[in-house]
Amino acid sequence: MDNNVLKGKWLQIKGEAKKQWGQLTDDDLDVIDGEKDKLVGKLQERYGHSKDDAEAEYRNWEQSIRS
Repeated sequence: MDNNVLKGKWLQIKGEAKKQWGQLTDDDLDVIDGEKDKLVGKLQERYGHSKDDAEAEYRNWEQSIRS
């Protein structure tokens, strides 16, 4: 999902992100505002993931919400 699609659908799918990553706060989700790089950064910050691990987790989540 490219950044424009993610940003456009963010209001609809941020609940899915909250379910997937319970450590993300509502404020985090507002700051992310549908931007992949911000989401990956917050995953690194909240979960201590490396950038590669956070990106892999994002890709897995992205595929799960497409199905």
